[in-house]
Amino acid sequence: MTINSGLIYAVATADTKGRELFYIGDCLRKAGADVVTVDLSTQGVSQPSGADFPPELIADFHPEGRDAVFCGDRGRAIDAMALAFKIFLNQRRDLAGIIGLGGSCGTALITPAMQALPVGVPKVMVSTMASGDVSGYVGASDISMVYSVTDVSGLNRISRQVLGNAAHQIAGAVLFPVPEDNNDKPALGLTMFGVTTPCIQMVSTMLEEDYDCLVFHATGSGGKAMEKLTESGMLSGLLDLTTTEVCDHLFGGVLACDETRFDAVAHSKVPCVISCGALDMVNFGHISTVPAKYADRLFYHHNAQVTLMRTTVEENVAMAKWIADKLNRCEGDIVFLIPEGGFSALDAPGQAFWLPEARDAFITTLEAQVRQTARRVIRRLPFNINDPQFAQAAVRQFRQLVEKEL
Repeated sequence: MTINSGLIYAVATADTKGRELFYIGDCLRKAGADVVTVDLSTQGVSQPSGADFPPELIADFHPEGRDAVFCGDRGRAIDAMALAFKIFLNQRRDLAGIIGLGGSCGTALITPAMQALPVGVPKVMVSTMASGDVSGYVGASDISMVYSVTDVSGLNRISRQVLGNAAHQIAGAVLFPVPEDNNDKPALGLTMFGVTTPCIQMVSTMLEEDYDCLVFHATGSGGKAMEKLTESGMLSGLLDLTTTEVCDHLFGGVLACDETRFDAVAHSKVPCVISCGALDMVNFGHISTVPAKYADRLFYHHNAQVTLMRTTVEENVAMAKWIADKLNRCEGDIVFLIPEGGFSALDAPGQAFWLPEARDAFITTLEAQVRQTARRVIRRLPFNINDPQFAQAAVRQFRQLVEKEL
């Protein structure tokens, strides 16, 4: 999607949030921004919406037409309008930013379309849901969630202040844009965790002269963001050295990827060096949040809000099989590096998570399950993942993959 000029799209369900929507529009105009309003009401309206884009117009963008939206079933109507709005927004060529407001339904209506916009396009969502878990609404995008404090139901001394602040936030982002980055270096994606930080910092330092190194925190959303950029063609290669999100996905941790992890590598075929950074741990919050079934496990208290649980032999076997299945679908150039000296700062001789039998279970299972070819290779290295020699080897392997591509 190419952004050519500068309108801010203000979006809500005007049948219940009309006063608030038009108040935001007024705030934006007073701030000097150009704005259009969009009504995503799903009940059908007997009176004209008053918005620049009424709901009937948006509903017409649904592949099955407006009847799919105005169907009389609230749940299906919301899903249908969300799809119609996503298609509508993707076709706009005058969009410079978007601000939405709503409760649970309005937030579910608006944010899928926001997620589909390119990273860097300003996105603000004022929501009653913004004080809780917003991962489903934000996804891998750069949506700014603003808690509405009061319900989005009328204008009062609180809502005027919150909505006005949000309007000024989006206006500032649009009217004072960040200068375009003219860096012509190819961009690389790297994954990092606290316990693999030394490795990634060394790798970045060795590559930064030739590449724009984008480091993603392996927190579930970090991996998703990296893979979204990979799918969009914005990354020329990956050093996906910290794959800990797989642990949480398989064993109920709080920083989980989903079933699509590594799919972007398979689709894009970008050169990729992968490793098993922090596969020795599952992440939970405060110790009180750890499921009761794990009561007898080995834990490390990372800080007051983060508890790490050591993965077992059986879990390492399961992870290796899951990752191997993903790797076997990849046809691009991939090297999987195994640090035999440990998968993290805690997985080293004398450290809390040193458990050679778990490490060995992962290695032998991965080597048995992956169908190695000239383009899909596993290599063992006799180092801990944070040793300088491992970082040097990762960089050397990546450069060799790039040269092979040329």
